[in-house]
Amino acid sequence: MSQDDRAGTPGVDLTRLRPWFAEAVPEARAEALSAELITGGKSNLTYRLTDGTGSWILRRPPLGHVLATAHDMGREYAVMSALADTPVPVPRLYGLCVDSAVLGSDFYVMEAVPGTPYRTAAELAPLGPGRVRRISGALVDTLVDLHAVDPEAVGLGGFGRPEGFVSRQVARWRGQLAASYSRDLPDAAALHAALAERAPAVDAASRPGIVHGDFRLDNVLVDGHDRPRGVIDWEMATVGDPVTDLALMLLYTRLSRLVGPGIAPDAGDAPGFLNESEIIHRYGARGGRELGDLGFHLGLAAFKLAAILEGVHYRHLHGHTVGPGFDRIGEVVRPLLDAGLAALKEH
Repeated sequence: MSQDDRAGTPGVDLTRLRPWFAEAVPEARAEALSAELITGGKSNLTYRLTDGTGSWILRRPPLGHVLATAHDMGREYAVMSALADTPVPVPRLYGLCVDSAVLGSDFYVMEAVPGTPYRTAAELAPLGPGRVRRISGALVDTLVDLHAVDPEAVGLGGFGRPEGFVSRQVARWRGQLAASYSRDLPDAAALHAALAERAPAVDAASRPGIVHGDFRLDNVLVDGHDRPRGVIDWEMATVGDPVTDLALMLLYTRLSRLVGPGIAPDAGDAPGFLNESEIIHRYGARGGRELGDLGFHLGLAAFKLAAILEGVHYRHLHGHTVGPGFDRIGEVVRPLLDAGLAALKEH
């Protein structure tokens, strides 16, 4: 095994990968395969594979400390397979590997979809307000299309447990936060208690659907005609209350204003991007879904994202992150918890 194969691409041992890849993607020249980490991910690791002619994407869990139930490659693979023949754009899948002898964890390989995962206002601004408005509108429409899919009709009827979904989410993210403990976060306890008190009423009113779990602009690959070509990063997908997706998308549009510039994605600040009221109206008008207690859902979104980012912060402290951009993640958690408490007073 060459030093480049093992040390050059942390998390991908090319010598072990090549035999599996040759079977999964027979048209590729597996002997010429190389791998490059795609930066920007704060959770599962994403690599671009190439044989000099074609390109593919490999997804695997992070290295080191991994939260229970998180980073489920089989979950991502199953939901994208189920959505292949729906209006929701997803990449073509080549194979799922559950043999830990290959890369030390489950992983899968999919099509390298041509498109841009816009993350910042600076990336969007050169397109002009008209195109930015079209892209943000298409983002909302894609979410509506996802939530319109009948889970039973695409074979995902047993994919999740919609009964009591938000109550379990409140408990789950409290557990995930505890599993990544490295410092005291008093507001986390206050936010959890408030969410737990309101959750049963929200559960009683919700209508289930397929939930992406981390829906935002940089998890959608947009082509040169401003059309969504592929929704990616399905690691937290399930069947439950779809309004949780809308609330998290709205929270992402607020994030840069909550934590300051340079730390969080700020695509929602680009001129032309739909504002919160426009997003909510477009989603409701096109999807015909009652949004119920949106303030609760925004509070839950903040609690969930705080737990996720505290897990990333924990891995960074212990040297288990791969790639740049992790050193300031811990700064985001406290403002998120504050925002969650404030959101419970909204709507």
